[in-house]
Amino acid sequence: MIHQYDEPVYLISVVAKILDIHPQTLRQYERENLIAPSRSNGRLRLYSQRDIDKIKLILRLTRDLGVNLAGVDIILRLKDNVDDMEQEINELRHQVLKARNNMSTVSHDKALVTKKSVYEMIIFEE
Repeated sequence: MIHQYDEPVYLISVVAKILDIHPQTLRQYERENLIAPSRSNGRLRLYSQRDIDKIKLILRLTRDLGVNLAGVDIILRLKDNVDDMEQEINELRHQVLKARNNMSTVSHDKALVTKKSVYEMIIFEE
């Protein structure tokens, strides 16, 4: 059975085993608001593949680069901001491309339309 990327399916013990870390480390990351696993009806933590990838990034930052958890929090927030901005840039590029494609269907002599108005004034003398 294949699960969606964001579907919470892994128990804390499974994630700890996959990543070769203690479950208490995962609880600490949650207390620090670095991760937010889903909860089952029985209040069990359930992790998605996205959560696991985020934990891998946290581990890389802390183990390989020596970043403390406060630094990890800042880095993750900045990464989220950059991801949001990249998505917005891609949407704007798509809109510009769409606008350019629509402009190419109008001939150049009709691309700019101006309307001239002429008002005449008639004065009647009595």
